[in-house]
Amino acid sequence: MNHIDDITTTYDGADLEALATMNRYQNWIVETFQPYLGGLAVEFGAGIGNISIRIREHVSMLDLVEPSANLITPLQQRFEDDKDVTIYKESLEAQLQKVGDKAYDSVVLVNVLEHIEDDVTALKGLYRTLKPGGHLLIFVPALKFLYSDLDRAVGHFRRYQRPELNGRVIDVGFNIVQSRYFDVLGVAPWWLLNTVMGSTSFNPRLVGIYDAVFAPLSRGLESLIPPPFGKNILLVARRPECQI
Repeated sequence: MNHIDDITTTYDGADLEALATMNRYQNWIVETFQPYLGGLAVEFGAGIGNISIRIREHVSMLDLVEPSANLITPLQQRFEDDKDVTIYKESLEAQLQKVGDKAYDSVVLVNVLEHIEDDVTALKGLYRTLKPGGHLLIFVPALKFLYSDLDRAVGHFRRYQRPELNGRVIDVGFNIVQSRYFDVLGVAPWWLLNTVMGSTSFNPRLVGIYDAVFAPLSRGLESLIPPPFGKNILLVARRPECQI
């Protein structure tokens, strides 16, 4: 496993530790992505590897890009025995400048794009790095009216509406394979606790209860009918095989 040490930015990471126990929720995300994972993949904003460890089994090689110096050590420890995982201590923007064209089969961003101020330029770079036929897998916070002090505290520039995200992805050249609101039951708790009451952190006990009770319920409901809204958006896009 190779490591590239270029930057010294830090991110508190307390939210990542609190959310690390959300096994059902994270499995739901990755199992939805699974048909589009394969070959050489990259995850931008890998954090401490909560999603990385789940996507690893579905790809032959995995690059992990994480800008925060304090998160690199736990990420390295998690994959220290895996020679087919390479970790880069870089921002998404810096890494995109270094990656060649048509490098990856799959590109994964889970709760990352909302941290990028110029998300359109980022999407253009992600398009360039994908092989024709490769897939972009995105998971972002949704619904602008839910924007809260917690969003601001963790560095979110925005929450997305689905037509807005779809349009930006299409405009840079992708074909959308799947775009859906995700976690309909999460809207009310987020609105009450964070948007209305102004919480700026995740309560580990409430996170555990949500993962044990509400995430399976939300998943069950959404398996029956696509929700008209949700706390997040899950999007899968494909770089076309040929451009005219």
